[in-house]
Amino acid sequence: MAAASAAPAAAGAAHPVGAAPRVGLLYDERMCAHATPDGKYHPENPERLRAIWKKLGEQGVAERCVIMPAKEAKDKYIASVHSSTHVKLMKSISSKEHNYRRKNLASNYNSIYFNEGSSESAFLAAGSVIEVAEKVAAGELSSAIALVRPPGHHAEHNEPMGFCLFNNVAIAANYLLNERPDLGIKKILIVDWDVHHGNGTQKMFYNDSRVLFFSVHRFDHGAFYPSQGDASHCFIGEGDGQGYNINVPWNHGGCGDADYIAAWDHVLLPVAEAFDPDIILLSAGFDAARGDPLGGCDVTPDGYARLLTKLLGFAKGRMVMALEGGYNTVSIANSVLFCAKVLLGDQFRLKPPKDSPFDSTWNVIKEVRDELKTCWPVLRSKLPKNVPLRSSSSYVELYSSSGSECDVEDDNERPDANSSVSIIQVDDDVVSERIAMLTLDEDNLATKTTSSCTTDERRATDSVQAQNDGFVVASTGIYGQSLTWRSALSRVYVWYASFGSNMWKPRFMCYIQGGKVDGMSIACFGSHDTSPPRGAMWKTVPHRLFFGRSSTPCWGAGGVAFLNPETNYNEKSWICMYKITLEQFNDVLFQENRLVKDDNEGGKAESPDSPLIGLSEIESLSSNKALHLEPIKDSWYSNVLYLGQEDSIPILTMTCPSLDVVRHKAGELPLSPPSDTYSATLIRGLVEGKQLDANEAASYIDAAAARGL
Repeated sequence: MAAASAAPAAAGAAHPVGAAPRVGLLYDERMCAHATPDGKYHPENPERLRAIWKKLGEQGVAERCVIMPAKEAKDKYIASVHSSTHVKLMKSISSKEHNYRRKNLASNYNSIYFNEGSSESAFLAAGSVIEVAEKVAAGELSSAIALVRPPGHHAEHNEPMGFCLFNNVAIAANYLLNERPDLGIKKILIVDWDVHHGNGTQKMFYNDSRVLFFSVHRFDHGAFYPSQGDASHCFIGEGDGQGYNINVPWNHGGCGDADYIAAWDHVLLPVAEAFDPDIILLSAGFDAARGDPLGGCDVTPDGYARLLTKLLGFAKGRMVMALEGGYNTVSIANSVLFCAKVLLGDQFRLKPPKDSPFDSTWNVIKEVRDELKTCWPVLRSKLPKNVPLRSSSSYVELYSSSGSECDVEDDNERPDANSSVSIIQVDDDVVSERIAMLTLDEDNLATKTTSSCTTDERRATDSVQAQNDGFVVASTGIYGQSLTWRSALSRVYVWYASFGSNMWKPRFMCYIQGGKVDGMSIACFGSHDTSPPRGAMWKTVPHRLFFGRSSTPCWGAGGVAFLNPETNYNEKSWICMYKITLEQFNDVLFQENRLVKDDNEGGKAESPDSPLIGLSEIESLSSNKALHLEPIKDSWYSNVLYLGQEDSIPILTMTCPSLDVVRHKAGELPLSPPSDTYSATLIRGLVEGKQLDANEAASYIDAAAARGL
């Protein structure tokens, strides 16, 4: 995968030999007016644009481009992809009437702030991408770079999110296709190499075969922002758009040049050649760059230049780069500089990738190709054999971000690989030391469990720690310990209390024997011990059933079931209890929290090599009633509840942490009704378990979904 020698970067086949490309460069200081209302630090800040503009000026690149001012978008063009309500709010958010409401309004959205300059900046960003796209499509420019903010690819039809107010690229794409048919743009390739999934863009063109949307992003089994299940490779479009939505989801940090080049060579480029676009719109986020505090990946300026060079062989080189994310001002400036030089046709030698792709990258590429091969026959070809790969299990997150602008061109530096945590409010004294992350918003989060500690150090620190709220936190490490626990825990029985889809026994048996049932898009790995439950029984418990999160990789859009950890004797929720071994309970816990992975050898599954719940934790649970599992503390099913005993055997279930209930109540995390498929599975469990008839079961589920917390 890594090139044996350096290759010259060129501007593709867009222009005759000797012809100088006319590259547009749009920058307008007015877009720097969008800033935090209280002056506190935020990763998406005006200095991002200024750093790029300064670098391009210092290197003599800006003067070689066609400098363009920003231009506000008309309401009707924005309304082609956003609701009129959303357009109206964004237009008025900076007016005096909202002076005392902006903070409260922003808190209704996911990772958003507003100030007096937000409206103008948002309309300028959207209009600027339209402006450069129109000129490139008309042939007035060979390509263009739109240095815009706020970014856009997370913004959805009716709401801003993830630092994004309007979906700039989607607005421009719709403009070319529907407002300017005279320009002859009938097929658009949107490439999103921002480290976060372009959820908003995907949804806007999910049924449209005129737009091929390609997003390569960190997914982390659903844990990485925006933490929506539809960032999975399984989501390929619907209706006329089936096959025209391509997601390449990395499942950990550290992915660098070689990984991205592999995705280009074996997924994007073959499909792009078959699609034959008329223009390429690039959602150019640079937060996968080395040193970025939010991305945790390792793409170098040379890497971005290579990726861009490969794309310029399509659409006659007609390329529009619209800035998205990127939060290290050094890396974003250097990366844009290299891309600008590529568009200008500069001849310079690029360093080959230092590392080989991860083995996990190769697995993702295989999965993506397999999912899409019926839509794109070119992906049916065999991948090359004996490709040198590096082990993803050896990747270690070396340090947390300091937020400083380190020299990211130093090859000896490694990126931090922080997962997403909450943003919105950051104390002044903390900001200088750490950069906050984006807000989580998804069910079944995977959690990073690697550590620089040795196995002996982890064993030495295993403990159960009491918390101030009366709950208990287990800090036992889950990797690196002996597998003798399986033998010991296989002789201990517990009742596993299911309150969601596992109430239907065939669904629960997927966690024991592997496979999937109707409605599930992802199969379960199964337990090491595939023996069926030794018994089953039903009862009710005094806990509130509710449905939270927006979607899951397994069930798609819609909330999934949780029990409020707090006891409330005014509530009554049904549980189906299965008598299984404590070893099997741990395997269910692993799978519910997506800690099981394929070991790439004959389809075998690899689980954590130490239990989350052992005998000491059972003893603690019987007195403390709840155990928040520190090694997977950010996973949505990281809280084990003790619900009493039956025949002197403890009854255990798993649900969300109490803190998540607080966040649901505050509106930080969504409450969503279950999908029809998921709801039907719950109803089937209640009916076949002879607890309720079909109408009663449907009413029970509907009532739980309708009530607020």
